[in-house]
Amino acid sequence: MRCSVFSALLVPVLLLGTSAGAGGDDTPSKAVSPRTLRLATTTSTDDSGLLKAILPDFEKRYRARVEVVAVGTGQALRLAASGDVDVVLVHARQKEDQFVAEGHGVGRQDVMYNDFILVGPRSDPAGASGAATAKDALAKIAARRAPFVSRGDDSGTHAREREIWASAGIAPSVTSNWYLSIGQGMGETLLFANEKAAYTLTDRGTWLARRSGLPELKGMVGGESISENRDSQLLNPYGVIPVNPARHPGVRLDLAARFVEWITSAEVQRRIADFGKEEFGQPLFYPNSATWKAATQESAK
Repeated sequence: MRCSVFSALLVPVLLLGTSAGAGGDDTPSKAVSPRTLRLATTTSTDDSGLLKAILPDFEKRYRARVEVVAVGTGQALRLAASGDVDVVLVHARQKEDQFVAEGHGVGRQDVMYNDFILVGPRSDPAGASGAATAKDALAKIAARRAPFVSRGDDSGTHAREREIWASAGIAPSVTSNWYLSIGQGMGETLLFANEKAAYTLTDRGTWLARRSGLPELKGMVGGESISENRDSQLLNPYGVIPVNPARHPGVRLDLAARFVEWITSAEVQRRIADFGKEEFGQPLFYPNSATWKAATQESAK
């Protein structure tokens, strides 16, 4: 249903904007001034370096400028619900579905996924590295009252952290002296945990990109790669959603639609699949769009 609504909105945009196609000779005239696409996204896509690696292609191809607002998923969706951005790229599926159900967005599509991991001080005072799951590790951390840093920013990572605490039957309080809620993005949270010799939950992409500057931390739960992560609670999918122009007439649906088409295309999905491989020995994100899955299934035949 969501895709059909998005398609209905997209058709007239594509008919009017065929001069801004996916490449080749249909690039807009050089006389056309660059337009701005306002993208609200999570700090993980920015802190990991992914956006810097792939966005120049979109900007060149569509003679556009992407204005990135990197915040927690909750704040990104609030900006979109106010009509202050044109498209969101986020990772909290329950919040995303609610955003669409309330009429603020249309046509959510899968883009990619990675996973969360639990990291902590090398001394591991809670014995968290011996836990089978993040839930078990958090229970050990709470029992020992070992320092834990929460992003506390209503981000997708923060939402997942709260889900894992709840599954462990624990409701940590900011009034305790071991649970530290700092209201910061992922990069800043990792730096704080490193300084305080504390545990924290992070997406793997940001961890890999920042790990060299975090000498006091090491992985506790989740393994060295996503293939080693056996905890299903730590899977981290990302979705892209254009803001609904029927609810927010000022949004740039034409560019938002092009962005969705572009980021879910097989070509850009391949770039996402390759990002990080050379530097880290593994991807920081894994492509997951319908176009990518169809293409890979076809090539496997």
